[in-house]
Amino acid sequence: MAWLEVVAAGGRRRYRVGLCSLAGLALLVLGALTYLPPLLVAYRSHGFWLKWSSYAEQPSVRFRHEVLLVGLTEGGGFVGWSSFPACNRLLGARLRVPLVSAREEDPNQDGTMDLLNFRLELPLQATEQIVGIQLLLTFTYQLHRMSTFVMQSMAFLQASSPLPGSQVFVSGDLKLRQRQLLNHAGLDSRYNVSVINGTSPFAQDYDLMNIVAAYQERNVTTVLFGPSPIWSVGRAPEMPFVVQAIIHYPVEMIMYQPGFWEMIKFAWIQYVAILLIFLWIFERIKIFLVQNQVLTTVPVPPDPAVLSYKEHQS
Repeated sequence: MAWLEVVAAGGRRRYRVGLCSLAGLALLVLGALTYLPPLLVAYRSHGFWLKWSSYAEQPSVRFRHEVLLVGLTEGGGFVGWSSFPACNRLLGARLRVPLVSAREEDPNQDGTMDLLNFRLELPLQATEQIVGIQLLLTFTYQLHRMSTFVMQSMAFLQASSPLPGSQVFVSGDLKLRQRQLLNHAGLDSRYNVSVINGTSPFAQDYDLMNIVAAYQERNVTTVLFGPSPIWSVGRAPEMPFVVQAIIHYPVEMIMYQPGFWEMIKFAWIQYVAILLIFLWIFERIKIFLVQNQVLTTVPVPPDPAVLSYKEHQS
């Protein structure tokens, strides 16, 4: 006959029950009630499987020196400039070649650029007055801590006023916007494509509405976030219109899909925390049933070698 050995009273006493007996069946049921309900409780309390997680990382961002500028003038006209020769040819007489300076800085000297200081001086004819500005800058955006994520992104600045301006100033953050979780490992370069098709000879490829609409189809983008631009008025006829932007590259909270082992670790911690309570409760129940002979058991005599050792120690 097969036997099932039961340890009770902190391991000081041992009992045997028949594996096919009623007592053996009762102990098997107690074992199932000890280990299965904690799993159900952990699962039904929500959050058992880790669906998403997050971590902080400062991205590696570099300005690509790609610019597309549209200046709206009084009377409904416009002037413009871009860093793409094909677009400049399409502008024709509306082309105004500006003086551009761009400087990326790393104030904390950690090897990662923290901000872009951008300035553009747009020359105008004496009769032209700027009442609105649209500016698009492109960047290379990379993450490395979990998965290697690489994309080409953009920052879009738009400002306008009923009064002709002399300067517009903006200071903001290039923030990551996710509509989809990133992977926990591997290389993700699906969005490492140009925001602007700078080799196209067609005007629709440089239309800001088309560019922004196509960009927003992505599940991962960047957006220029910050206070409203400051619009200054009072430009002398011979002075250029100035666009100044300070764009910071802040630390981001990255949302990602956890891997298998991270999910198991998180679930295991929850299960064990509840299991310890059930082990304590059902161990007391088992000791009561065995010691009070509610279940028919056979005491196991102590090992003589163990008894002699204890007597020797005493």
